[in-house]
Amino acid sequence: EEKQEIINVIIKTNNKRVPLVLGVGGNNTALVIEELKTRDFTGLDGILSVAPYYSKPTQEVFYQHFKAIAEATDLPIILYNVPGRTRSNMEWQTTIRLAKAREKFVGIKEATGDLIHTTQIIKNRPEGFLVLSGDDEVVLPMISCGADGLISVIGNAIPAAYSKMIDSALKSDFKTARSINFNSFDIHKWLYIEGNPVGIKSAMKVLGLCD
Repeated sequence: EEKQEIINVIIKTNNKRVPLVLGVGGNNTALVIEELKTRDFTGLDGILSVAPYYSKPTQEVFYQHFKAIAEATDLPIILYNVPGRTRSNMEWQTTIRLAKAREKFVGIKEATGDLIHTTQIIKNRPEGFLVLSGDDEVVLPMISCGADGLISVIGNAIPAAYSKMIDSALKSDFKTARSINFNSFDIHKWLYIEGNPVGIKSAMKVLGLCD
């Protein structure tokens, strides 16, 4: 009930200004599919689905899990690979296999922090498949390798500055982008020192944005 209330507030407040993506994922494929089939997605434009956590699936299980999710929804899907939290890494070959298997897979939030891994995805992806950083700290080098942007934590606190940094990098104005990155870089460690989202909520409290 609380999750639905949050979704309703966001949809109303956003008022169709920007596309909205809802996190729908887990390590129980059947439960993820049940949510996709029973939740009202009116006002939402896509889903972000995390790689199965804890159970440490094989690469084939990653593929079959996401393939089953794609068959259960008409919504565009952004994959989310974050081995630091899930304790399992979806290899770049599996990401490319999924991207080529279904047009519903429109991108990936890639949070390995591994530029070699990420560059392989960028190099081999089908046209139109977005590669988005899931780590604020490495988005700048990722964009220099050809990534398309960022799903951000720090952007909740300093959206104007971080948007300018991303826009500058995408326009190859790396002098401006580096300056903004250096100015904000030391904040990152404090946002995660007691886990997420405690740090970013504390930063937003300091800025008077929330309690």
